[in-house]
Amino acid sequence: MNEIVKVKSGSKYETLNSYSRVVVAGDMIFVSNTAGRNYKTRAIAPDAKGQAEQAFSNVEGALAAVGASLKDVVAVKVFVPDIADMDEVNEVVGRKFKGIDPANTTTCTPLGQPELKVEFEMTAYKRRRPEEAETRLTVDLS
Repeated sequence: MNEIVKVKSGSKYETLNSYSRVVVAGDMIFVSNTAGRNYKTRAIAPDAKGQAEQAFSNVEGALAAVGASLKDVVAVKVFVPDIADMDEVNEVVGRKFKGIDPANTTTCTPLGQPELKVEFEMTAYKRRRPEEAETRLTVDLS
């Protein structure tokens, strides 16, 4: 029987809005929108790069709690309110996912608080059988 595991990370919004940072359902791992705020100190960097770094740290900690890592991420959604911050955010995303290459949707959209410069939502797949192969293809979409 597949178990569902729900993990909280300490963000006050998880309690306020009744959600989990991570939900594991079978082989799938769903990571809620995660901002670049340090959930212990409540500190937040003033720039998009600093917030992106902290958001990844938050996600990595949440994934580790369920035995997963960024290597297991198969899809990421990147939300950036100000297009001027895209280069800083994309640099962090590109570095963190180098060689992992998940599907990526990036959009410029308002976020829930004015100080937020980036949020990430991720989906991961944790193989129960690590021997399962990964296949990579290149296709011509022209």
